Parts: sequence; structure tokens; C-alpha cells
Amino acid sequence: MLHSLGAGIGALGAAELLQGDESAARLHFPARAKRVIHLFMNGGPFQGDFFDPKPALEKFAGERPAEVDLRTERATAGLLPSPFKFQPAGQSGVPVSELLPNLARHIDEICVLRSLYTDNPNHGPALYLMNNGTITPRRLSMGSWFLYGLGRENENLPGYVVLCPGRPVRFSVLWTSAFLPGEFQGTYINHSDLNPQKLIPYLRNADVSIDEQAKQIALLRRLNEAHLEQRGGDRALEARLKAMESAFHMQTEAFDLTREPQAIRDEYGSGHFAHGCLMARRLVERGVRFVQVYYGNGQPWDTHNDHHNAVRKLAGDIDQPIAALLGDLKRRGLLDDTLVIWGGEFGRTPTSENGSGRDHNHYGFTMWLAGGGVRGGTTYGATDEFGFRAVENRIHIHDLHATILYLLGLDHERLTYRYAGRDFRLTDVHGRVVREVLA
Repeated sequence: MLHSLGAGIGALGAAELLQGDESAARLHFPARAKRVIHLFMNGGPFQGDFFDPKPALEKFAGERPAEVDLRTERATAGLLPSPFKFQPAGQSGVPVSELLPNLARHIDEICVLRSLYTDNPNHGPALYLMNNGTITPRRLSMGSWFLYGLGRENENLPGYVVLCPGRPVRFSVLWTSAFLPGEFQGTYINHSDLNPQKLIPYLRNADVSIDEQAKQIALLRRLNEAHLEQRGGDRALEARLKAMESAFHMQTEAFDLTREPQAIRDEYGSGHFAHGCLMARRLVERGVRFVQVYYGNGQPWDTHNDHHNAVRKLAGDIDQPIAALLGDLKRRGLLDDTLVIWGGEFGRTPTSENGSGRDHNHYGFTMWLAGGGVRGGTTYGATDEFGFRAVENRIHIHDLHATILYLLGLDHERLTYRYAGRDFRLTDVHGRVVREVLA
């Protein structure tokens, strides 16, 4: 089973890929970003609350004009205005909601994409498409594609880490490596409890010292290598070897936030999302290629009832940490080659559900990119006057993925993996690079 990275680069076997060879030799273009942080608002934020102001909602409140007579997952009624005010922010003057006063100070680093759309209004298929490039499960996650294309920067840490509080069994398919070797899947970290001994279960051995564990790992590797020599390649065994070595090396300070100065911890704030953002910065500066920070377990942004009150709390939880993350990355010289992504699996309707809620909206929604080679202080695309449907410079999820891969130096049409007689890629058979958002 071979993977292909395009003409002139050649085909490498899975065994070679496991050796951690330098990624630069396999890039298709000069990379603008070396790593990615994905801030995932699972459940779907309403675009009109944050970066896509729609004064027409107030003007026609309660009405249902023809433009919003679209089929949604659940029945909705008339237009529901957002109560939150917008102000031009930064030197660029991009409008940002009053819900995000801290993040507004960094708007000149942010490219707001107002014209995303996806294929399905149900959480499951939309989550799969956003994270795996398909509406069906059991395909490679985008983090696995990134790691597969780029290789690791730091052999002592996983290349792909997922920070999600709780035990999100239903979500595990979103960071799967599917038919790639197991070392390419996301390493899930439950950061509900910041005690380094509890972040990663069974990581430390209370009865054996670190030095003794190192000797055990070395012995196991020699035994397994002898086994492989006698019986030929075994991808499962190779992946297990890598997993054991990674687990050993993860017994380091990378996940220990208590090592951060108190002033930095105060800058990010408290709460699981704040801790996730700070941990993401610690991981990318140590060479982790892709870090996902999930806001909560389940779909906390799924506001079918009492939307306005719910979003006030949600925005309050993310504003300070994301602003701190962007500022911290910039201060350390990391933002230029770290791509930060914000958004959910879809948006929400400008029409009301149950009087005070909003239903899922896959027709048009907002995400943003920062750092990593994008044009900050800009907006791209537009929804209609009510914020329901993307109508100008529309961006499909495949286009988003193609653009992210391009920023990482990878051609989405050439980054393929042959399995079961066909070539697979993150963007299926679609996708275009949105060059207008590139710096």
C-alpha cells in the first residue's frame, strides 16, 4: 500500500513514513504555515452574532420574507434579530460584535470568511465533513492528512493532539486515522483535570522509574525489530512501537500548565477552553503539527432554545482565551507560521425556533483564519441581507480544506492515499484554493 505526493516527489512506503523523515522534501509549494490550531465551536455559532452584522433582521423582525423560506432541519418562524451591537475594530475597521471585546483588538490579524456552506444540516454528517472531508464516518481526519503529508517536527511528542473535555466517545471518529497507520490518528487528551498525572490515563508507572522505563522501551524495540526481520513488515506493530515511544516521551512538561508564569495563565483565564488554548500554544511551540481545541463535550453551541442568553455565556468563555492565544503566538514569533482556525460545523438560522432559539443552518455561515499566511484585517464573501445563505464568493468545506493544505505547502489534488483499489484525498474530487485570502 503506497501513498503518492505527486510527480517528482515519488512514492514512499508506510514504513519509511514512520521514520520521521524531514517534511520539507515532500512539500509541493513553499509552506506559509508549519502548524495548525483549530478552535472548534461544536454545535454551530450564529454568524450574525459575531462577525456578520445584519441590520435587516431588526428592520424585518418577526417577518418571514421569501429569502428565508428555506428548508431547515426543524421548523422555524420569523426573523429573529441579534441584540448585540457591532463596532469597527482595528486599523482595518472590520466590524466585530460587542460580545468579543478582547478578540476585537486582534482583528487586524484575522481574515473573516463570511460565505462558508456545507452539505447537510445534521450534526453528524456536518461534523464528519468539517473534520474528515466526507459526510460519512471512517475516513481520515484532516489532522491525519496534515501529519501524513508533513511528517512530525518533534519525535518526542504526538504530531496531532485533540483537547476535548470529558469522555467524548461519539467524537472519536473525528480524529481517526482510518486506513492509515495508527500513529497518524489524533492523540486525545481530556483536559478537564489539569493534574499532569491525570491528563493522560496510565501514562506514568508508579513502580518503575523513568530510566527503567527507557530501558524497557529499548528492549521492546530490539525484540520487535527482530520479530519484524523474521516475518516482514507489520504496520500494526510499527504503529504500536511508535505509540509506546510517544507515550514514554509524553511524560514531560509539555502538558503541565503549572510551569507557565502566573501572569500568562491569568492572561488566558480559567476554564477548560482557556486551558485548552494555553495548552495548544505550549504544544505547537514544541513542534506538534495540529492541535484541535473543542469547546466542550457534545454540541454546546447548539442553541435551539434561549439563544441570546446562551451565546452571552459562550462568547464570554472564548473571548479572553482566543485573544490571549493570538497575542501570545504573535509575541513569541509563532503567529506568522501558525494557522489558527475558528468555527463550527455549520451556522444557525436568522429565523427563530421555539420563539427564542435558532436551528442549524448549512446554507451560509462564518469562520475565520489568522496567521499562517492569510490576509489579516479582511473579510471575504457575503451572505444575503438576512445572513441565511452564502451568495458571494461562496466557500465549500472542500475549498476550505484545499486552502489550509495549500498554506501548509501541500496540493490537495496530489496529497492522496491508495486504499482498496482507489485513491483517496481530503477534498474528495472537489475543492479550490481560495487565493484571495492569502497574504
